[in-house]
Amino acid sequence: MSGEASLYREALLFLGTAGVVAPLFVRMRISPVLGYVLAGALLGPYGLGRLATRAPWLRGALLTDLEPIGRLAEFGVVTLMFTIGLELSFERLKSLRRLVFGLGPAQVVSAAGLIAGAAAWAGEPAGAALLLGAALSLSSTAMVVPALTEAKLQRGPLGRYAFAVLLFQDLAAAPLLFVTAALSGGGGGAGVVWRLALSLLPAAGAVAAVILVGRVVLRPMFRSVSLTRSPEFFMAACLLVVLGASLAAAASGLSMALGAFLAGLLLAETEFRREIEVVIEPFKGLLLGLFFVSVGAEIDLALAFERPVAVFGALAAFVGLKAFSLYPLARAFGAAGGTARDLALALGPGGEFAFVLIAAGVGGGLIAPESARVGLLATALSMATIPFLVRALGHAERRRRARDLPEEARVAPPEDGAPRALLIGYGRVGRLIGDMLDVHAIPFIAVDMDPNNVAAARREGKPCFYGDATRAEFLRNCGIENARAAVLTINAPQKTEEIARLVRMLRPDVTLVARARDADHARALYAIGVTDAAPETIEASLQLSEAVLVDMGVPMGLVIASIHEKRDEFRRALAAAGAPPRPRATKRKPFNRA
Repeated sequence: MSGEASLYREALLFLGTAGVVAPLFVRMRISPVLGYVLAGALLGPYGLGRLATRAPWLRGALLTDLEPIGRLAEFGVVTLMFTIGLELSFERLKSLRRLVFGLGPAQVVSAAGLIAGAAAWAGEPAGAALLLGAALSLSSTAMVVPALTEAKLQRGPLGRYAFAVLLFQDLAAAPLLFVTAALSGGGGGAGVVWRLALSLLPAAGAVAAVILVGRVVLRPMFRSVSLTRSPEFFMAACLLVVLGASLAAAASGLSMALGAFLAGLLLAETEFRREIEVVIEPFKGLLLGLFFVSVGAEIDLALAFERPVAVFGALAAFVGLKAFSLYPLARAFGAAGGTARDLALALGPGGEFAFVLIAAGVGGGLIAPESARVGLLATALSMATIPFLVRALGHAERRRRARDLPEEARVAPPEDGAPRALLIGYGRVGRLIGDMLDVHAIPFIAVDMDPNNVAAARREGKPCFYGDATRAEFLRNCGIENARAAVLTINAPQKTEEIARLVRMLRPDVTLVARARDADHARALYAIGVTDAAPETIEASLQLSEAVLVDMGVPMGLVIASIHEKRDEFRRALAAAGAPPRPRATKRKPFNRA
């Protein structure tokens, strides 16, 4: 293969994996993360890559050089942290400060101490034991967060505690790397502390600069780009912010992921957040897939057969010690018993930063190469278990919820196939819509994730059922194939968009009406293809306008006509700005009132 063509070999191999292996695993209802990891292990230097020495013509179809793919794969973690920042805000982060700066450091210190003690007992020198303890105490943000999202656990207590600990670990990565460099240089005692403090000063300055510049520059920049109405320019601005913030952080000694996270936090406060999420999502998925391929390529299964006691002993020891140390700490910080146990299991496996720290230790002469090989393989194997582990935790959590449901909420939706309206969310808004449907004798069923809401509604004789509307099987059980309309009333913008996409996939022709938080959210829903979106801020303004006009003596008929005209004007403008990818439903079949 020519030198020019070899530059694109890894990209072609990865795109082939993304286009063939990942969809195959999705069809088998297995996490595509596992497909990426297995493909990396198969095509990597420790898998079929071993054959390249005997058959050089195979090099073009194998991952024999991990350095190029490793550099690019790092941006998978960067884009993940950027999107996490977009979903947060400084206020929400402030509410997590007790967990981030309390539970986070307690977990790292306790796990590192226990693992370092075990490594010293196994015969490692003091410096190597400390470095191994620090490296293996960290968990994998890039694998845990997507796995929690896929298992629908990211918004519950487990997701909140896991995110807080993982965020502190990302913050701790740079200081740990500084300590590794200081120990490798032969320094110790006060000299290490002094050098660490001096190294952190520019890092703190970089964080302050990113926040300050971001607050001043980002909103005007995106406003200027959006005025061009060019998707290409908007995408370029998004990538510029992600890469610029991450490289600025890296130049100051911090992790690139932390810089991207800060940029996401800053953009979460702007009106462009949702459009940025849509633009970045494909990049995040592909680059994270590349990261998982690189993790799989690090798995040297031959070493596991050569030294099974060392590899699997190290794996069991560090995962067990991390879980053993985290469970009581999580309980001390207010987690329920089940949440603390699940947190300890989810964060027990190792993380991507262990590869960086251990490699730095080998380069500085702190860790023997053979010990590093065992540690890296144990880390990679533990990371490969995360999708299975978190998926099992998700199944267990759903079984616990079903077991704890009130008797009224255990009733299954009817399977008679009758055409009904489907209300998704039966809180205050959903109840009012249900009452109006009853007034006009339109049959409906409602679904809600709050078992207490469901039980209370059923005691009142309302057709309400418990279930998760983000699952296609549940929507089918609720009769989405025959539904005349679907109404989304939940007060969770991201979940509303997720359900809207799923409903449109299952029923492109159904009338789909959604509650929106504001005009930006309504535009995003119209882009998905909803029939109508009702922004709360606009509806409140219209109701206030109606009240003040009537109270000031304007005839009721004129007021109602002008309010309807203004509402239609808003609807047309938002629908046009949303530019839905598919035609909106125009044929609305009348309900059978019989």
